Amino acid sequence: MPRIALYPGSFDPVTNGHLDVVRNAVGLCDKLIVAIGVHPGKKPLFPTEERLAMVREVFGPLAAKAGCAFDATTYDDLTVTAARKHGATIMIRGLRDGTDLDYEMQIAGMNETMAPEVHTVFLPASVGVRPITATLVRQIAAMGGDVSAFVPPSVAASLKTKFAG
Repeated sequence: MPRIALYPGSFDPVTNGHLDVVRNAVGLCDKLIVAIGVHPGKKPLFPTEERLAMVREVFGPLAAKAGCAFDATTYDDLTVTAARKHGATIMIRGLRDGTDLDYEMQIAGMNETMAPEVHTVFLPASVGVRPITATLVRQIAAMGGDVSAFVPPSVAASLKTKFAG
């Protein structure tokens, strides 16, 4: 039975922290599905299609290099529902610090109750990417700051274009 993992998030935008998680996740599964949560009440910086394109461009080659099948999708229901829909038995979550751990442990417990066959795997962030959050990246980019240390080059270019003017 293939090990299928789901890595959910908003990916608005893709950061080097996300890249770090994927770099580690592709060694743990046969197929990695990056799932972008779409919520009607939230107004992301990048539209869903642009985020899907970013995810495919940045993560696809990493997965291919590791010999891991890769897919990107969206979902607008419970994350465990998305995991089940795609046959995933592993839920990938990145951790930057203890605050993330506390929050993610609560979610993992709720998910385990709803879908005991889906196991959460926490991947600790590498030291160099621990402070990176998509929220901070968006704020820095919006104020004209250089985000190239925090995001892949293609994402930095997209952010620059988004805030040009």
